[in-house]
Amino acid sequence: MRGSCVERRPRGTGRIEIPLISPRTSPTARFALAASALVLALTGCGTPGAPTPSASSTGSGTARSTTTPPAPSTTPATSASRTGAPGPSAASSSAGEHRAEDRTRDAAPGTALAALDEIPVKGRAPKTGYSRDEFGPRWADADHNGCDTRNDVLRRDLTGIDVKPGTHGCTVAAGSLLSPYTGVATAFTAGQDTSSEVQIDHVVALSDAWQKGAQQLDAARRTELANDPLNLLAVDGPSNNRKSDGDAATWLPPATGERCEYVATQIAVKKNYELWVTDAEKNAMVRVLEACPGQQLPRARQWPAPVDEPVDEPVAEVPAQPAAPAQPAPPAAPAPGAPPANAPSGDLYFSRCVDARAAGMAPLYAGSPGYRTGLDGDGDGVACEPRR
Repeated sequence: MRGSCVERRPRGTGRIEIPLISPRTSPTARFALAASALVLALTGCGTPGAPTPSASSTGSGTARSTTTPPAPSTTPATSASRTGAPGPSAASSSAGEHRAEDRTRDAAPGTALAALDEIPVKGRAPKTGYSRDEFGPRWADADHNGCDTRNDVLRRDLTGIDVKPGTHGCTVAAGSLLSPYTGVATAFTAGQDTSSEVQIDHVVALSDAWQKGAQQLDAARRTELANDPLNLLAVDGPSNNRKSDGDAATWLPPATGERCEYVATQIAVKKNYELWVTDAEKNAMVRVLEACPGQQLPRARQWPAPVDEPVDEPVAEVPAQPAAPAQPAPPAAPAPGAPPANAPSGDLYFSRCVDARAAGMAPLYAGSPGYRTGLDGDGDGVACEPRR
């Protein structure tokens, strides 16, 4: 029927064709039909909600929806992660912490494990404000024996040492070290290009100590920590460089046989200076000490006193004594450890200047008790002068 709206879509096009109006149609009808045609042209004769041509597949008379189904939501997984429920790694870490606590709590008294149980477990504090100067002068003469701490350690830990002349037996010029960290022998020769082959390690690194309680110590106590014989070892340079300021959780000696002593030393130092450990550090210590549960806390190995260099001096001729008048004299009682012939009269005798200094008698002047030429290396009449 001509007056009906018929939608015709030739193949391959999306146009709408509207039949022409007959000439015999009345003006009123023509106006109505024209209005209807305009409305139909604007609306496309479609039913409400029908897809537009752009939403249809090209070349097809049937409209196809292009709506994409929603992707699976990740909200449940995200919610679960925010609930605080432990994952496998968290559960494993928690189990490790409980195991470490059990091992230290059940440890035999006097062992390193038992001492570890007494050390607080906290997080690492910021490194803010740290500098080496916070622990006093580098290699101070903390024990007032006349030698700096570095050379004290070298004299203690090296073998076959040679000391530099004129340093009163303090400065080590050469020697050999069996590094406790590697078990490898290392030759030491003092010098700008060679001294770094052997270095002095703080078993508890000063930076690590700063972040675990040392910043709360006073300056004198920090200086004591930096020069404590228990916390100092002569080691090979490469191992010390690799360790840096690491704790037991980040570095252990390559020589596995030394790890028990190493960890026990760290525990002893941290206990003595009221420092703490982190969770990871404690777990690492426990793992090492499980192989040696009876490991005791080590004691400091004190360094030897400096030994003055031997002095070669000519033997003075002793003038003949005049004959004593003949008269009976009581027999002299033998004195053990009699001083040598060049010792003065009196009952004071010092075999080394370090003994005279320890007795508070140095310096010794010619003619005074305790003076002898064997202690006066330069022959100026003053023995055991203050060190310069």
